[in-house]
Amino acid sequence: MPIPLQDWFLFAGAALVLVLTPGPNMMYLVSRCLCQGRKAARLSLVGVAAGFIFHLMIAAAGLTVVFLAVPYAYETLKFSGAVYLLWLAFQAVRPSGAALFTTRELSPDSPGKLFLMGLLTNVLNPKTAVFYISIFSQFLDPRHGSIFTQSLWLGGTQILISFTVNFVIIEFAGFLARWFDERPVWLRVQRWFMASVLTGLAAKMALSERH
Repeated sequence: MPIPLQDWFLFAGAALVLVLTPGPNMMYLVSRCLCQGRKAARLSLVGVAAGFIFHLMIAAAGLTVVFLAVPYAYETLKFSGAVYLLWLAFQAVRPSGAALFTTRELSPDSPGKLFLMGLLTNVLNPKTAVFYISIFSQFLDPRHGSIFTQSLWLGGTQILISFTVNFVIIEFAGFLARWFDERPVWLRVQRWFMASVLTGLAAKMALSERH
């Protein structure tokens, strides 16, 4: 493994928290599932996964150049990642913030369009782009070998976690949406829990140092 095991577990935890934080991908997939069914949502999820691959390849190539050209770029990206996590924490608890199963009306679409919409939703998702630049980069270290190889390893981990979590959410979207709708207090608990975890991650990343 080109990544130290401890760093890999921390990265996997961060990826898990971020995929569970409401964003364009989750809201689109849940809405698609409730409006057009699980099959449509699964096709959209494949498109979302392809969008992650797009972001990963750009980040892997770009960060390789940055780390080789600017050895101390890690410090700059570290604090930008911490600020981004704090912003996500604020978004989770603000009164007008989106709940876990906030949905929107979507008209039925063909399989090809479902894939394309999932792809574009993720390619144009600023949350994904910022994750790969500011947070993803903090787990890369030139001393552990090729930055490109490390990027592919971490990216594969993030894509697997995101795909698995979103697939489970799709399969239980109807039940979970009704459950949260009938128990609004748990939506507030979910928001504050996510905000607390994101704030903790932000603090850990801001205070972390290369060994």
